[in-house]
Amino acid sequence: MWFKNLRIFRLSPEWDYTADTLEAALQEHAFQPGTSQDPLSLGWVAPREGEGLVHALNDQFLICLRSEKKLLPSTVINQVARAKARDMEAEQGYKPGRKQMSEIKEQVITELMPRAFSIARDTRIWIDTKNLWLVVDAASAATGDEVMGLLAKSLNPFPVLPLYTELSPGAAMTSWLIEDEAPTNFSIDQDTELRSTSESRAVVRYVRHSAEPEELRRHIESGKQCTRLALTWDDRISFVLTDGLELKRVAPLDVLKEQNEVLAGDEAELFNSDMTLMTAELTKLFDDLLNALGGEKKVV
Repeated sequence: MWFKNLRIFRLSPEWDYTADTLEAALQEHAFQPGTSQDPLSLGWVAPREGEGLVHALNDQFLICLRSEKKLLPSTVINQVARAKARDMEAEQGYKPGRKQMSEIKEQVITELMPRAFSIARDTRIWIDTKNLWLVVDAASAATGDEVMGLLAKSLNPFPVLPLYTELSPGAAMTSWLIEDEAPTNFSIDQDTELRSTSESRAVVRYVRHSAEPEELRRHIESGKQCTRLALTWDDRISFVLTDGLELKRVAPLDVLKEQNEVLAGDEAELFNSDMTLMTAELTKLFDDLLNALGGEKKVV
């Protein structure tokens, strides 16, 4: 159940939701399958099937957003719309204008939507009520925005704040590469991305390849800044840090896998064991990462 792509936020110091009050708030927007004409349906579902909307364990909450989207490719819409436009042209003796084409497309979407395939995606959110973290397991910004949007509708006042650090991640990662030295408890791995700050936006990527420090310095001196850097924390977790303070491709290493495999139990016990291990380790990683980035910047 390890989160793979982390978007990290701060909980407001005024956070006072218990598992029960959070459950009640989320129930107002529990997932309901959309109608035949709904292109997108969003709602909260149980993180574990058969349980409530909030899985609570040792001051840690796990919740889950379900997004159900109808797949209606634009190529299909355009193909059917063109066929209807040809029929209309034959009837009225001239090609449909822009307004008519727009109306035809809207009609086509309405007709095809009930036959469109639906794809459901679940996005998990971890809430650390002790250390005031909120973490979304989402690779894309659009998915993160869906989570934030429904949280804002479900919780009043909205309890989530952006996370800022004294050093920007891009500047810090660039400095680590120049000095050829990772911060305390971290090591630099092989994947690196450098992007030009000029209008050209030129990009240099090293994938599973360690660049020589002198080569990296030349790129940096030419105006490039590090935007993605693969790191390992404490020989326990590997990840890629981005200049937007996101953690991608998060993976526990063998030492943690072996530690968890020692524990025996049924499915529920193993789920709780995974959750306990993940939240404890990531909390320590966040502390070290904030220290490496100069500490958290308080925004008034």
